Amino acid sequence: MPSAPPGALYGAGKDEDSHNSFVAEDSQQYAVHTDSVCADLFPRAKQILLPSDSEAEVPHLQELSKPCDLPPVGQFSQVYWPNQCEVIRDRIEHIDWIPTTPEPMYTPTGLEMMPPYQSPDKGTVVYLGEEANTASCFMYSQVRGLCPMKQVLHQKLDNTLIFEARFESGNLQKVVKVNDFEYQLTLRTDLYTSRHTQWYYFQVSNTQAGMPYRFTIVNFTKRNSLYKHGLRPLLYSEADAKKHNVGWRRTGNEIKYYKNNVGEGGRRYFSLTWTFQFPHDRDTCYFAHCYPYTYSNLQEYLVDIFKDPVKSKFCKIRILCRSLAGNIVYVLTITNPPESGNDTKRKAVILTARVHPGETNSSWIMKGFLDYILGNSNKAQRLRDTFIFKVVPMLNPDGVIVGNHRCSLTGQDLNRKYKCKVKKCYPSIWYTRNMIRRVMEKRDIFLYCDIHGHNRKQNVFMYGCEREQQPKAPYLQPRAFPLLLSKNCPDKFSFPDCRFRVRKSKEGTGRVVMWKMGINNSYTLEASICGSKLGWRQSTHFDMKDLESIGQHFCDALLNYSVHNEMPGTETQHKIFQESDPVEKGHDRIAKSNSKKEEKKMESLPLKPERLRKNWTASQDLRTPMGNL
Repeated sequence: MPSAPPGALYGAGKDEDSHNSFVAEDSQQYAVHTDSVCADLFPRAKQILLPSDSEAEVPHLQELSKPCDLPPVGQFSQVYWPNQCEVIRDRIEHIDWIPTTPEPMYTPTGLEMMPPYQSPDKGTVVYLGEEANTASCFMYSQVRGLCPMKQVLHQKLDNTLIFEARFESGNLQKVVKVNDFEYQLTLRTDLYTSRHTQWYYFQVSNTQAGMPYRFTIVNFTKRNSLYKHGLRPLLYSEADAKKHNVGWRRTGNEIKYYKNNVGEGGRRYFSLTWTFQFPHDRDTCYFAHCYPYTYSNLQEYLVDIFKDPVKSKFCKIRILCRSLAGNIVYVLTITNPPESGNDTKRKAVILTARVHPGETNSSWIMKGFLDYILGNSNKAQRLRDTFIFKVVPMLNPDGVIVGNHRCSLTGQDLNRKYKCKVKKCYPSIWYTRNMIRRVMEKRDIFLYCDIHGHNRKQNVFMYGCEREQQPKAPYLQPRAFPLLLSKNCPDKFSFPDCRFRVRKSKEGTGRVVMWKMGINNSYTLEASICGSKLGWRQSTHFDMKDLESIGQHFCDALLNYSVHNEMPGTETQHKIFQESDPVEKGHDRIAKSNSKKEEKKMESLPLKPERLRKNWTASQDLRTPMGNL
């Protein structure tokens, strides 16, 4: 197959910096050594490619000035792991499936048990993950880590469950068998840290159907959790997927999240326990905190776009940079070819996602956005005619691959590093910021949005930026787009949950840095890992279709906002806020309090307070909850 033409899947565009340059990959295994100027994070070593059949040194990836060919077009790039990681050879795949009705949250009974922590000597250790975290820092990567032997039972009648998590995005460190049907689980912290335990994703086999199992995860570190408010774990059965075409579904009874009897160095730990039954004997099942979306899933999606003869004409997939481990960070440029050949009048829209690996719902929202914007609807055509979209769908591929919750292989939160100028430590952040700066030299940026998942709040909402002494005329500007989005999906998006204050602790985030660079509409979109408290979706979980719909509603709101934005003066903001506001009566007391605060703030606008209050109050009566499902 011939190599990709400019602007295709692995093209280098003239609109990007020289960081789009890249080197040819050898189909055989090689290692990527890290060269870092951060002496406290990495030992000094040269970043080189070491093909198994060659000793030739390849220049540093980020110092190349001319693009080269990658593997044949339409094939996957290799997935690189830290050298310490053990990785099984099996490729884990799941089908997509949507439940026929929204799945209800768990309702506590008050009778839930709180199993105490059991030391390993009081049980049997049946699974122990790799010792990757015994290393103090990331050294180098390779296509596949150490290939371990899978756990094998020595007796046919042994009913001990077999656990596995040494696959892409998997996370499980240790399992202790307490009794025949009770297991105590310990999650692996983010690599090269002693913190961040939230994401889990593991495989269980040798199951018995109909038996009352109990799992207890014992090393969460957050005091508050959505598991206290009805969140239920996800279960996937390979037998159900094969026989009934059923995928991920919610499971668990007697769910309890509580402080346990373990402490270390002044840190307290929290447990999550739940009971359940496996649907089939001798099945292979999976459990997860949220719907998994791996780096390989992203690559499959991008290859499908490239192979599509229509989508590939207006969606150009390029390499933004390489991660520390050598994994490709992709950037998509989406716009219709201009009729006149001059598109400098088109404004840009920047979207990024998955800076935090454990927030997998952000990838499903991004998928919904891309499905919509790459579609053939009239609205999608108008958006592509109006804007140039720059999309970085996965900012932290290394963290996604190894199953981290929050950090990259530096052990740092990348969403606090947008002010950092050290590109070798945080390449995806440095190159994203640099790409945005280059775009701003050529055109205005209409909107920037970084997509996240939230582990402590329900609903979907946004964080924006506004100055404390905001002039009255543009006062509403950062609030207008979130309000439009709340109108488009009133059963999921909560405008009263949105915040626009810039806290000092958030000054290194993408949202705040881009705002200070001059992007007025700079946002973080947050989607609950759990579900909604609004309207007819009250007390139900979000499924994959719900998450994708958020991305689609984002597009609708963007189109509406662009139309409003063409109006002169402050008429834009006033018109948006004069239209009915979908605030639900079903909000809790905090949301109601926030709604009152928003009303008081709006009274300071150059509008008649009576009229504004009337519209705001009337909008709250437009909709009444339809009850729980």
